[in-house]
Amino acid sequence: MKKNTQNIKCDTFYHIYNRGINGESLFKQERNYSYFLKQYAKYIAPVAETYAYCLMGNHFHLLVKIKTAEDVFEVFGKDKATPKPPNFYVMNQFAKLFNSYAQSINKAMGRTGSLFEEPFRRIEVNTGQYFKELVSYIHLNPQLHGFVTDYRDYPHSSYHILSEQNISQSKQEEVVRWFGDKFQFEDYHRLYYSEKLKLRAIQEF
Repeated sequence: MKKNTQNIKCDTFYHIYNRGINGESLFKQERNYSYFLKQYAKYIAPVAETYAYCLMGNHFHLLVKIKTAEDVFEVFGKDKATPKPPNFYVMNQFAKLFNSYAQSINKAMGRTGSLFEEPFRRIEVNTGQYFKELVSYIHLNPQLHGFVTDYRDYPHSSYHILSEQNISQSKQEEVVRWFGDKFQFEDYHRLYYSEKLKLRAIQEF
């Protein structure tokens, strides 16, 4: 899939990923992972639904569906005399996420300047097959990069949430249904690891 750095479209699935500038670590301390997710929920939940994620030392991966133009406009443009296009607000929320997180890290670590590479990468997900492959690829990334020997042991991804025995959230249920059921979800992950994936992980940035 070709990397896309054009404006994001509403009502569309995307693989969104990025890394620290010059490969710098994004998560300096263990507590930074939970803080990133807290800021992520604050800024991105109003404009996108999240289906899978993985946070790793110097980069992250997300599978999201941008909300409809009507939903975005309802939150951000409804009361403005001259509202911007809905995708302007989507991009602005991602910018707020990265800026707020970088400011917090800079303050805590005594550093200055950018933390994330710009622009962040995004690839449109336009087939059901690619959706399934991407969910698996995102969860397998810690193993592909050598963070763990078994992706199921990595704590900072959505795999554990999606593989729970009792899934309660609708988006979690929807992800598993793309695979058939929970057992097929787990089988697909086990079978998907390959040399091709290792190469993709190396070449991604």
